[in-house]
Amino acid sequence: MKKKVLAVDIDGTITLNGFGTIHLKALEKLRNLKNDGHHVIFVTGRSSVEAYILSMFGGLTLLGVGENGGCITHGEVMTHKLLGNKDECQNAFSYLKGIIDEPILEKPVFPRLTEVVLDRTFDIQNAQKLLDEKGFNVGLFDSGYAYHINSRGIDKGSGLIKALEMLNSDLEDTIALGDSETDVPLFRTVKNNIAVNNSIPELKEIAKIVTTKNSGEGLLEGLDMISSEF
Repeated sequence: MKKKVLAVDIDGTITLNGFGTIHLKALEKLRNLKNDGHHVIFVTGRSSVEAYILSMFGGLTLLGVGENGGCITHGEVMTHKLLGNKDECQNAFSYLKGIIDEPILEKPVFPRLTEVVLDRTFDIQNAQKLLDEKGFNVGLFDSGYAYHINSRGIDKGSGLIKALEMLNSDLEDTIALGDSETDVPLFRTVKNNIAVNNSIPELKEIAKIVTTKNSGEGLLEGLDMISSEF
């Protein structure tokens, strides 16, 4: 059996009921797959350092794609590969603060290297329109947890492509698991994909498999459904 790469979102996908607590049985299942020779990597809106640390303590592949594809942290000695541009995201944030009446606040999160993370307190579509009109080379994305300002062209799909190059692995041998808007580019990149039941409708529409259970329980269900792949 050819070895697979599992690209797994964190929040809402390998958690308990959508919250930040990791579903330990789901993590154990992923660790068993890693021990069988498959790559298991987290592809998340969280920082790549958080993904890397979870991989390290979870016994998974030491590579995390974070910041919605903006940064990859990898290696026995932790190393960062920056794919996004933090300065252009910061400039866009400063512009929005000065032009929008609604409160625009940075969200307290683990430090980011390539993106700006904001509270979900304003009209994201209007904000994107204003940034486009001004010529900013950035995109606004809603992870369900926060709004993220990322460099244009940066998303989970593009970040995964770079990660696969680093792992010398093929897209055809990759399986993605997710739940949110930021997983849509990932699912459009990876055709073998699983949406847990608590996913947004748009993700379910393009998913190859939709589970009947939520979050970590859904991840376990989805992996059982494709057990023949392994």
